[in-house]
Amino acid sequence: MAEAAHEPAIADPARLVAWLDERGIPGAGAPLAVRFVSGGASNQIFELARGGHRFALRRPPPELPVGRNETMLREYRVLAALAKSDVPHPRVRASCDDPSVMGGAWFYVMDYVDGWSPIQEGVHWPAPFDADLAVRRGLAFELVGGIAKLARVDWRAAGLGDFGKPEGFLARQVDRWLAHLAKISFRPLPGLDTAAAWLRAHTPASFTPGIIHGDYQFANVMFAHGAPARLAAIVDWEMSTIGDPLLDFAWILMTWPDPEERGGAASYVDYTGMPTRAELIDYYAHETRLPVDRLDYYVVLARFKMACVLEAGYARYVAGGADNPKMAAFGDVVLDMARRAGELAESSRL
Repeated sequence: MAEAAHEPAIADPARLVAWLDERGIPGAGAPLAVRFVSGGASNQIFELARGGHRFALRRPPPELPVGRNETMLREYRVLAALAKSDVPHPRVRASCDDPSVMGGAWFYVMDYVDGWSPIQEGVHWPAPFDADLAVRRGLAFELVGGIAKLARVDWRAAGLGDFGKPEGFLARQVDRWLAHLAKISFRPLPGLDTAAAWLRAHTPASFTPGIIHGDYQFANVMFAHGAPARLAAIVDWEMSTIGDPLLDFAWILMTWPDPEERGGAASYVDYTGMPTRAELIDYYAHETRLPVDRLDYYVVLARFKMACVLEAGYARYVAGGADNPKMAAFGDVVLDMARRAGELAESSRL
């Protein structure tokens, strides 16, 4: 019989308990139960339970990438800033930059979200969204509604005045991501140069800055159990900053298929019965009052950025520097994103 795979664990539970107690996190005196939830080569999540309370601990992977500790505290900061907003998010309890508590890793603790994640369910929606297409539609509007609420947050009043550099945010994007790509480039990506030139020529002169998640999609949200659809929390804030909220919306649109396009390329969710792109655009515009007349620019930018980001992961996999086999699939996804970015740039009427 094959030996079971070794799951990550908390190296020193007693030290963690002391840290929890020092910060007044509920459940002091009760035994601590720890359960590994998810992670691997990426950030790790552990469920902590004690005294009838449930929390989630988020930390970097054991082999710390450069800057990942600092990313933990950025995530904590933006989540703490959202505490008085209507944006669905986990309530954070405390963060830690003491490397002695978690074997060198910084981390933070938040309330455990009682809900479900589309990425954990796979292609099949849980009941009642598996059979009732009317309630399934609501998942899409809740997804879009989450970033509509995020776009409306007064980020300065929330204490995030120095969280990002909104001035010149869009103008920097092409050079930033091409520089990111140049560090690991090992193959041609047809369509990417076309998209880059078009983006430079069509950068909007101005935009309304707001908090952006940076990787907003079904994979990074959780829904409450049962119908109607209710967004329980937006998670995985590691790419958040202050920028143009329309880029978050384009992150949804860049792969969203209209009905006649469904049933082709594989996806991690089933789009049957989902709203059209036009319906989502109307809903977002109504909820945010942001202009949506230049969405082609943002969709091209989203595809361009996605290709650059995923190519870095795929390059590590090809070079043998990544132990996550899922990265093997990035190769074709990158080529598709680059191609589609170039095609939209060439066909756009902006």
